[in-house]
Amino acid sequence: MNILFIGDIVGKPGREAVKALLPKLIEREKIDLTVANAENVAGGSGINPKCAEELFGCGIDVLTSGDHIFKRQEVISIIDHPYLLRPANLSPRALGKGHCVIEKKGVKIGVLNLQGRVFMHPIDCPFRTAQEVVEKIRKETRIIIVDIHAEATSEKIALGFFLDGEVSLVAGTHTHVQTADEKILPGGTAYISDVGMAGPCDSVIGRRKEQVIEKFLTGMPTRFEVASAGVELQGVAVEIDDHTGKAKTIKRIKECLF
Repeated sequence: MNILFIGDIVGKPGREAVKALLPKLIEREKIDLTVANAENVAGGSGINPKCAEELFGCGIDVLTSGDHIFKRQEVISIIDHPYLLRPANLSPRALGKGHCVIEKKGVKIGVLNLQGRVFMHPIDCPFRTAQEVVEKIRKETRIIIVDIHAEATSEKIALGFFLDGEVSLVAGTHTHVQTADEKILPGGTAYISDVGMAGPCDSVIGRRKEQVIEKFLTGMPTRFEVASAGVELQGVAVEIDDHTGKAKTIKRIKECLF
């Protein structure tokens, strides 16, 4: 089973990159399932029904998210979509769900969405939540993909080792900067601290750099707009054993649109 995990898709440039580059990637890497973080697809923050439909139509199978999942009220109308996830360690009273199981080519794949706590809003423990949900998913399949949407690399790395041998891939999202630490952990779990983003890389994490610099210089409230130059699609391609759920290879993906 070949899995493609795409980093945070940022605004229209990110969606355009997915639309233009994903079909070629699927063919070249012989991808069976595509997962992407979509919490920033609508205007650079949040998700709405139109953008979600566009991404599913491009060939993405499962959309994960993070702290911006409920940024736009329109998401409520699609939050129960079977393959749109919000962090599983949100309050049990939160709308939506944090994991799913999808079948591709006769093989079941579980996808779990988590959010970190270090330097982020208060939320339930991602470690305990992961342990509970992974145990549930493993009753159906050993192939499990985990999106840990977190700020601190230490928290992501710790979760990777915590879940090593229990899941197939632990992929970090949220910082929009692709890290170079992709590896197969001792127990057979593929890991990377951040898969990067699909969006304008001539920017500060997808936003116009002059606006972000102004914010740092003045400390005044500043509107951050999505940038437009240096658009790339970043992520990882992972080969997973269908029977054991262990990762065989992990490769960083970095494709330029313009």
